[in-house]
Amino acid sequence: MRIALCQLNYKVGDVEGNTGKILEAYKHAVADKSDLVLFSELAICGYPPQDLLDHPHFINKCLKALNVLAENTGETAMIVGCPIRSELKQGKKLFNSAAVLCNGKIEQIFSKTLLPNYNIFDEYRYFEPNDSFSLWSFKGLKIAVTICEDLWDLDEPSLYKTSPMVALHKLAPDLLINLSGSPFSYKHIENRRELMRFNAQKYNLPLFYVNQVGANTDIIFDGGSMFITHEGVIADECEYFEEDCKVVEWLPNKAYDSHSHNYKNEDIALIYNALKLGLKDYFNKSGFSKSILGLSGGLDSAVVTALIAEAIGVENVLPVMLPSKYSSDHSIDDSVELCKNLGLSYEIIPIEEVVNSLEAILKPLFKDTKPGVAEENLQARARGNILMALSNKFGHILLNTTNKSEAAVGYGTLYGDLCGGISVLGDVYKTQVYQLAEYINRHEEIIPQNILLKPPSAELSPGQLDSDSLPDYDVLDAILCQYIENQLGPLEIIDLGFDANLVKKIIAMVDRNEYKRFQFPPILRVSDKAFGIGRKMPVVGKVN
Repeated sequence: MRIALCQLNYKVGDVEGNTGKILEAYKHAVADKSDLVLFSELAICGYPPQDLLDHPHFINKCLKALNVLAENTGETAMIVGCPIRSELKQGKKLFNSAAVLCNGKIEQIFSKTLLPNYNIFDEYRYFEPNDSFSLWSFKGLKIAVTICEDLWDLDEPSLYKTSPMVALHKLAPDLLINLSGSPFSYKHIENRRELMRFNAQKYNLPLFYVNQVGANTDIIFDGGSMFITHEGVIADECEYFEEDCKVVEWLPNKAYDSHSHNYKNEDIALIYNALKLGLKDYFNKSGFSKSILGLSGGLDSAVVTALIAEAIGVENVLPVMLPSKYSSDHSIDDSVELCKNLGLSYEIIPIEEVVNSLEAILKPLFKDTKPGVAEENLQARARGNILMALSNKFGHILLNTTNKSEAAVGYGTLYGDLCGGISVLGDVYKTQVYQLAEYINRHEEIIPQNILLKPPSAELSPGQLDSDSLPDYDVLDAILCQYIENQLGPLEIIDLGFDANLVKKIIAMVDRNEYKRFQFPPILRVSDKAFGIGRKMPVVGKVN
């Protein structure tokens, strides 16, 4: 049997566009003599559709598209993900389903049993879990059709009371299919591959796994669709971070060689490719083509500049330097050198006059007070105002350049350097930003060495350094990772050998700055625990 894994980049809500892509890929697979063509979870509507699923007219569009796809099928069968209305009198109104289409009709429907309700997932909000199990008979074979999480119940103890594979395995299938919408995390790829291999081995079944690729706002999908033999050998695999369709010639008794990895198993290379894809799709799918960002001479804005130039082209990027009276000469010089290395045009707009004017206006109200953070933040907000004015005037999307370390401890100014349409580095710790810079420079110097070597500074006051108020980033990031990713409490982190006072100080900073992150732009997610959709904490409340 020839089985096509169609790994496509869908746009959430674009039912017509997604349907067109599916149909085109199906026709190519038919021309390639495929017997069965597989598409990913909720491919027709895009994943995750969120509250679009609450709109009856949207579900009507999805079901109409499903019928159009069915009408265009022949003897080559298609399995595609789509929301399906429930006919049950109780429970949720929808199922997250996989529809089998063949010979011009919808032949069979299989629905998802395990509905994840953790981290970025909220499927039980919309869908009813499946509780009946059957196989699909095709070309003399009995095929088990599952959807994403249905193969993720192997943890001990399991999150779920029901195991769909235990039920399906009792029906003696010959083949296992999984339609997936598995998001990217730099720690997730190898775990996913091993879990799928484990399923194939445990149930002694060949597994055809198809994932989607592309980014929808803050969630990035890396692809990695694959064919795994019943012995757990990954015999074929689609490309990562790009659309790909592979036709697998499957013979039940054939021995297959192991497929070598087609991605670099390096965290930073994966993060770089994910961020690049996230930026490219954010612009393409939202209908914008031009970007703008403040280029400070620091590491974060330099890395974002290099990323966006690679993602959407240098002709679509406008870096703006906004020096104040505290800005060092090398901040401008380093930024100009970066722009020349990338072939970017740039603007320089001094802000001293604007800040002086604001200080003069506020002087009567600020009398008898000591200069401090409020005065420093006037600079950040002046920069934010200028960048947003340029964004409004010329239709450029402003990129936020704050990293995860800064976002965690509130090291940023609301309505100043925290503004923007999308946060590029909000899920990347400062220590990882340094590694990204080195990766960008792996073939030639793009980011000037002086940017990598000089101490980090916001340059909001004379001689200011990040280290004046924060510990070294190696220490800060290690504590933040234990608190945010590993979800350890203060005492548990202290027991790991960290200074008790420092741990308490950092955790207090994280907790009291939730209100800032609540007003943050969407963050491109590259870790298991990103701020925003993947980490929901109370803005008002006592945490520690």
